Amino acid sequence: MLWGKLIDHDKCIGCHACSVACKSENDVPLGSFRTWVKQVEKGAGLSARRHFAVLRCNQCERAPCVTICPTAAMHRRDDGIVDFDNEICIGCKACIQACPYDAIYIDPSSNTAAKCNFCAHRIEVGLQPACVSACPTEALAVSDLSDPESLVSRVAARSAVSVRKPQLGTKPKVFYKGVDQSLLDPRAAERPAQGYWGASRGAALPVVDREPRAEGSGQGGGGADALGALIPEEVSGSGAPAAARVAYDVPREGAPWGAKISGYMVTKAIGAGALIVGGLGLLLRDPAQIGLVPPVLALAMLTLTTLLLVADLKRPDRFLLLLVKAQSKSWLVRGAYALIGGSVVASLWGVLLLAQLPVPRWAWQTLGVAAIGSGVFAAGYTAFLFAQAKGRLFWQSPLLFPHLVVQALVAGSAALTLPPLLLDPLRSPGADLAREGLWLTLGILLFASLVLNLLMIGGELLVHGDEDARYAVRWLQSGERGTGLTLGVFALGHVFPFVALSAALMLPGAGAAVPLAALAALAGLWLWDHLYVLAGQAPPLS
Repeated sequence: MLWGKLIDHDKCIGCHACSVACKSENDVPLGSFRTWVKQVEKGAGLSARRHFAVLRCNQCERAPCVTICPTAAMHRRDDGIVDFDNEICIGCKACIQACPYDAIYIDPSSNTAAKCNFCAHRIEVGLQPACVSACPTEALAVSDLSDPESLVSRVAARSAVSVRKPQLGTKPKVFYKGVDQSLLDPRAAERPAQGYWGASRGAALPVVDREPRAEGSGQGGGGADALGALIPEEVSGSGAPAAARVAYDVPREGAPWGAKISGYMVTKAIGAGALIVGGLGLLLRDPAQIGLVPPVLALAMLTLTTLLLVADLKRPDRFLLLLVKAQSKSWLVRGAYALIGGSVVASLWGVLLLAQLPVPRWAWQTLGVAAIGSGVFAAGYTAFLFAQAKGRLFWQSPLLFPHLVVQALVAGSAALTLPPLLLDPLRSPGADLAREGLWLTLGILLFASLVLNLLMIGGELLVHGDEDARYAVRWLQSGERGTGLTLGVFALGHVFPFVALSAALMLPGAGAAVPLAALAALAGLWLWDHLYVLAGQAPPLS
């Protein structure tokens, strides 16, 4: 048995009976939707026409929400239905990011993920899903795709049917017959501030995507209102009206990940960077010269990273399920192991220094290699997590892993310049010279890392070929984000540190400029990560 669904838009009258039946059957809270009817208008005057599309979970054969879920709360049953278990969901919102179809939401009554599950409880007792039973024109149908003579199999084989975003390889099991493509392409229809039933998403969503499109496909649509995507018209390009306009839609999740996630990326970069930079020091110098600052800083930042991740969960009380109910394919689970591994290495390092045990040189060098390896793993695993977020194409970047490692070098070398200002542990007569030497060494590493980071950012803005990713880049460069990118990321985060570091390296006694450059670099790093996280969520998914 392999369940599939057919939505025949040659029969659909846009009555919303399916949406109402779904809400009633599954007790879906007000403001949330498992199935909804999107309406688009095309043409003008007497030639204007309204088109409908019923949108919901696509019951993918290769469901990205299942792969990314850390506790297997999202799972694919033997009959092909992608179901969820809200008893073990931790509310991490990763499944929302993974779904390319905007089909998953956080249930406000339980703070867990939910979506259309084909009314599995009805299927199991021989009933049709509630939406199918309620449809007055029989536009909805379900049947067994493993049977070539079943209704959905026959229509899919013999008629012109569409699936949503087939290029992503998720193999959807919901087939659309007779649907206008402006309803399936989220960027094909302009989103005005008001639909005929009021504000469709609570805010005006001006057109961002004005790239030339094929004749008849319309022009671009708006972004997620949660991001405040108020794009000036001059950024949009041509002022020509779109060929299609959204007349009715429903609120979606918008930007599930925000400041806590960008904060976690920075604290993780500092912790991982302290391990990498300190590990390099263990390979080259005596451990007593390196001191306690790198392992203590690494342990503190990795702990803070974990706390930020837990705070971002909708169900933080269930955090331990990530370990005891671990779904090993999820990079959220593997990332937790990366943070634990880095914390163990940092703790061992600190204990050995405090205990003053006679540790041989080769053992310290081995620990240095372990510190570097665990730091790279902790820094870079987020690239693989974002790669599992198939709905966010801006994050599907081959540069992200090396970029995160470079960010760790920037953050680690920058953060390690600050303790001498705060703690001043060097009390010997040569303390000032030793501190200057430390600052200059870290300053050279910071300068080189910032050069690499600047190249990586340039690559992230230029490398993408997908339209959704280019949309995110334009969003990033528009309005207040463009100002933040130019003045915050480039000027404050790179140009000022370059000037300050150059002065510190060339002028005698100017080593104190290194911590100033470090603070500016850390500020620029946080702003880039924050803009990067939001930009990935800017393109509309439905």
